[in-house]
Amino acid sequence: MKEHSLFLEAGFTPVDADFAREADRFKREFEGVLRQALTLGEGIVRPVTVRSGEFVTEFTARAERQTQRFTGIAIDQSLTARAERLRGGEVCRLQPELFRRVSALNGRALRLLDGLIALKERTLDRVLSCQMFTMNYPLLIEHILREARLYRDYVRRLEDCGCLDCQSMAEVERFWNQIMMEHAMFIRGLLDPTENQLIETADSFAKDYARLLADSCAAQDRVLAADSLGETIKFRDFKAAGAKGIGDCKIRSVILPLLADHVLREANHYIRLLDG
Repeated sequence: MKEHSLFLEAGFTPVDADFAREADRFKREFEGVLRQALTLGEGIVRPVTVRSGEFVTEFTARAERQTQRFTGIAIDQSLTARAERLRGGEVCRLQPELFRRVSALNGRALRLLDGLIALKERTLDRVLSCQMFTMNYPLLIEHILREARLYRDYVRRLEDCGCLDCQSMAEVERFWNQIMMEHAMFIRGLLDPTENQLIETADSFAKDYARLLADSCAAQDRVLAADSLGETIKFRDFKAAGAKGIGDCKIRSVILPLLADHVLREANHYIRLLDG
C-alpha cells in the first residue's frame, strides 16, 4: 500500500498537487504500519514466507534508491533493510499482549485502507470523467483498488474469525491470475516501442493468463494450481530479468524501478500461495 501511494503520487501532475500530498501522507502512514508489522513479526512469521521473496528481493534496495532519485519522493529505505534481516520462526504459544498489539495494528491498517481506497476511487472517477490527467493507466488504478480491497477484506476476516480459510483456492487463483494478466498488460504498454521482443513476450504472458482465467471460469471451483504455478514461475523469471534490466539501464521503458520490483514481489507471493 505504501508503494501504491507512491505510484499514485508520482503520476499526478502539478495541477493536482493536493492529490499528490494526500498520496504522500498515505505513503508515510503505511510506512509506519509496515515498520510496526516488521517489529511484531520478528521470529513469528513463517520461515517459508520470509524466504519467498514477497517482502524483499535482491533488487528492492537499489530500486528504492533509484526511484527516490528519479521522482524526488522520499522512501524510508530502512524498512527494506529491516525486512532483509527479518527472522522467521515457529511459535507454539502466543502471548495475549501480542494479540492486543496485532489487533491494534489491524485497526490502524483498516482505517488507513478506507482512506486510501477512497483516494483511489476519487482519482479513478476523475480520470474516467476527464476531470484529471495522470500518468497512471485507468486500469492500473482499478488494479491497485482491487488489491487494496482484498487486503482490507483479509484484515477484516482476521479480526472477525482469526483466519482466512473461508477463501477457496479457486478464488485465490482467479484473483491472482487476473493480477498477473494485468501486470503483463502494464509491462507491455510501458515498454519503449523499440523493445519489440520484450513487448511480444509480455503480450504472450497476458494471453496465457487470459486463457487460465477462462479455464478457471469453465472449471467453476476446480483448482488449476499446477498450470497457474508453472505459468507464474516463468512470469516471475521474466519479471526478475526485467527488474535487473531496468535497474541496470539496459531496458528502455517508462517503468519505475520500484514498480518493476513491486510486481516481481507479487509474483513471488502468488507462487508461495500456489506452492504452499
